[in-house]
Amino acid sequence: MTDAAVLSIRNVSKTFGQRPALDGVSLDVRKGEMIALIGPSGSGKSTLLRSISALQSIDAGPGVISAFDGPVQQNGRIDGSVRKTRTRIGMIFQQFNMVGRLTLFSNVCLGALGRINFWQGVFGLWPAETKQAAMAALHRFGLAEYASQRANTLSGGQQQRGAIARALVQKAKIILADEPVASLDPVSARKVMDILRDLNRNDGLTVLVTLHQVDYALRYCDRVVALKAGKIVYDGPASGLKTEQLIDIYGPEFEDVFWEGAAT
Repeated sequence: MTDAAVLSIRNVSKTFGQRPALDGVSLDVRKGEMIALIGPSGSGKSTLLRSISALQSIDAGPGVISAFDGPVQQNGRIDGSVRKTRTRIGMIFQQFNMVGRLTLFSNVCLGALGRINFWQGVFGLWPAETKQAAMAALHRFGLAEYASQRANTLSGGQQQRGAIARALVQKAKIILADEPVASLDPVSARKVMDILRDLNRNDGLTVLVTLHQVDYALRYCDRVVALKAGKIVYDGPASGLKTEQLIDIYGPEFEDVFWEGAAT
């Protein structure tokens, strides 16, 4: 891991059956970056995020993933001490991953589970610090009035903002966002992307976000990493990504689809 990197991926592969989802991927993420992961469906974007967060193991072999100079996994095995490292990594899912029967407030408080007594979490006996942090995050994202509402009664955009609030209560230093706007309407999607960019720029959080919307990647992220068939085919500034490269990544239909989407 380089001195400035908070996340390091080295020669990581992951195979499902006979299909390589990741094929020798290496990547350094520096503190305070906001990086878009782009690429067609099946290119390995979500697999990479799930591997970084230790939600799945990588293939046995030379692959190593580390975060904050602590091991996450290597040689196909998740490190036994990964729980401590994972408390500093917040994961945002496409389908929000909220507990529908709990209130929004309780869902946001769940972000503190890695730092409090297990039974406090089970019975919802949240410390005062957690309660204060949860309400502050909900207020910041315009959700305070919905704090007592069950999560499954909220809109998709509200739930996703709640999921980001949960990551704040977790005190995450890295946010991994896996297609966080894929199921949202355009207005809600922009609100979520604005929040992620604000957390990056004003709170100094490192953000790694997978996106199908290339225009969002170019608008919100300074660095873009493109995957195709499990390999990194572009890693550089968003401003350096040319239409010809995007057509090579997505196929010849990309240009028409991109400009249609940008016009809506």
